[in-house]
Amino acid sequence: MDAGGFWKLVDHSRDKTADLDEQRAWLCGRLALLPAGEIADFAVRLDEQRRRVDTWAHWQAATLICRGLCGMDSFFYFQAWLIGQGRAVFESVVSSPDALASVPRIQRLASLRVDEVQDADWPDWEALYRVPDDAFAVVSGGELDDLLESRGQVRAFDVSPGGEEVEMEDPADITRRIPRLWALFGKTS
Repeated sequence: MDAGGFWKLVDHSRDKTADLDEQRAWLCGRLALLPAGEIADFAVRLDEQRRRVDTWAHWQAATLICRGLCGMDSFFYFQAWLIGQGRAVFESVVSSPDALASVPRIQRLASLRVDEVQDADWPDWEALYRVPDDAFAVVSGGELDDLLESRGQVRAFDVSPGGEEVEMEDPADITRRIPRLWALFGKTS
């Protein structure tokens, strides 16, 4: 499975439903119809795509959106959520983290007071990372990481941001880098 096949599955899951649990179930079901090697490829593509938004600039945007509550795990889950938004949204945000200001779910979150935010409102999707493992278990009964290791591949389950470092909570730096997000969240952070 190449990147195009990966995104085709993600986009189809997104087209089916905006509910992340349903999206996860759909993806898992589709992957379970594929050979074990294709499921492993999906896991590798997932990691490759996630790494594209593993930058300080993206973490700064996630921190602003999550109102300062975005540690390493939260950022990792944010990256998965971003992938789940589909290829078009993802690619726009790869190019510019400020593009998140155009995402309806982010706009809705910005409209909520902190005390109004429910768990489901936060942009995170931890369960996406379990999709290939669950599908692989159905197909082979084994562990996906064993197959990946035999292929010389290892998934990264942590963040390791690259790119230019940012001042995570400095209003001047935030305003310069992500002005549209600052306009949405600057007063509520």
